[in-house]
Amino acid sequence: MSAPIRVVLVDDQALFRAGIRMVIDSQPDLTVVGEAGDGAEGVRVVRQTRPDVVLMDIRMPVMDGLAATAELLSDTTLASAPPRIVMLTTFDLDEAAARAIRQGASGFLLKDADPEFLLAAIRTVQSGSAVIAAAATRELFAQFSSPLRAAPPAFAELTEREREIFALAARGLSNAEIAQREFLSEATVKTHISRVLGKLGLRDRVQLVVFAFEHGLA
Repeated sequence: MSAPIRVVLVDDQALFRAGIRMVIDSQPDLTVVGEAGDGAEGVRVVRQTRPDVVLMDIRMPVMDGLAATAELLSDTTLASAPPRIVMLTTFDLDEAAARAIRQGASGFLLKDADPEFLLAAIRTVQSGSAVIAAAATRELFAQFSSPLRAAPPAFAELTEREREIFALAARGLSNAEIAQREFLSEATVKTHISRVLGKLGLRDRVQLVVFAFEHGLA
């Protein structure tokens, strides 16, 4: 078996953290390796434990989730294996969540999400095979979209097939859904997605969605 996905919880509500930890630790392929009650402590815990995924509350004392996320994503000591950061929010259309994703967070989750959805989201963000809550993510950026910018020259370097894959990924389709639609293997889709992300200098699929909205390509 592969090593379990390592998770850090950062939230100022101890009872909430205890509940989430119980759900995550009930799964053989997931494990909580650290907790923190504010963003500053969260940064320290992440640096110490080097998790795969961080569940980060947006609104916390001392340092909020936006500042903590920005600090972690700019930390060169984590650059070789940066964690995937998922923002936790109580609002469907939270502008702070949109800002966090623009600065590099890998998605967002509502704090009242079903346990099964939470577990699936952690696995999804770690595998990079889909966007968490794709419809909600698109709605978030439709609501809080920035003024449109011209697509950079790198976009013109995509092949016709890569543009087709880009368009489907920008709609939030998973590797499996794209493979079925385009009559390709999932491995081939994954290769195309990797090439698209590399050519556009994007961190992950949710950043692809952001790119599409900000350049009028969604």
